[in-house]
Amino acid sequence: MPTTQERRATTESAMLADRFAPRYDVIQTEHVVVDTTPERAYEFVRALDFTDVHTTLVDAVQWVRALPQRWRERRHGPPRTPTRMTFDDMATGSDWVILGETPGKEIAAGAAGRFWKPVVEWRPVEAERFTEFAEPGYGKIVMSLSTRPYGENSSLVSYDIRVILNDTLSAAKFAVYWKTIAPFVRAIQKAVLNTVKRDAEQRDK
Repeated sequence: MPTTQERRATTESAMLADRFAPRYDVIQTEHVVVDTTPERAYEFVRALDFTDVHTTLVDAVQWVRALPQRWRERRHGPPRTPTRMTFDDMATGSDWVILGETPGKEIAAGAAGRFWKPVVEWRPVEAERFTEFAEPGYGKIVMSLSTRPYGENSSLVSYDIRVILNDTLSAAKFAVYWKTIAPFVRAIQKAVLNTVKRDAEQRDK
């Protein structure tokens, strides 16, 4: 039997991603080593503006992914493109919700909907109801960015994505979609992490 101290250590080390997506159908995680302390790296995670994340591939993927939405709204003009998207912006003006934060260590956000469709059908779900939301025909995404010590003077920054499908038909549809999109999602994860690394290391020089 684990001791009280061991149980406490396990609880303290558990990720928010584990709390909000203890069961998942898909998981994909990327890491990067940053030459600064975990606390300092987290400052740049927390302040990250996702609209500042650019590579040729990432920009192309996002442009292509937005084509069905632009086509649907062609009669009403182009859809509004956000000029800023930090975690705080997610909490106030997007389809994502902040699920939780362990200050200095991890922040997790989530969204629910039919995100495997050409035009995503988002389903608003409050953070308090997110874990229990299980309506058939929908899925949930949990994304987590976290930092932890790596060696004596560096940190490991991780970008964790987990997908939960609420029924077998949705799971089957998403599996087909994921085979195509997974490499591009990984490219976006890497670009986000490299942006954090660049900003943190340049600022600490």
